[in-house]
Amino acid sequence: MSLWLIVGLGGFVGAILRYWVSGWIQGGFITFPFGTLGVNFIGSFLLALIMYASEYRGFFGEETRVFLTIGVLGSFTTMSAFSFESIKLLEQSEHMLFGLNLLGTVTLCLFAVYLGKVLMTASGLK
Repeated sequence: MSLWLIVGLGGFVGAILRYWVSGWIQGGFITFPFGTLGVNFIGSFLLALIMYASEYRGFFGEETRVFLTIGVLGSFTTMSAFSFESIKLLEQSEHMLFGLNLLGTVTLCLFAVYLGKVLMTASGLK
């Protein structure tokens, strides 16, 4: 099976899981996004388990790893990839790049959301 199809199938599974798990965690909480925080934590933890099991133990073949990490967890949470890549930078003693990645990702993503809001609320479009 081609890798793009494997990623797509994993993405389908991950999106459904995100919807279900996030809703279950959020429960009756109204103001704080516990559901999002929960899936980001769970996804980051699972990505680390899978990647390190692949890298250090050879547990997963390429297709299984791609299905689980890029497909399922990529659609379950992109925070997992960000977290894993940040830790890899620390492991490689790339402290400046680690800091830049953290600061850059959080700042740019928050700015992107703010910019989208400004553009859509100022445009008068309905």
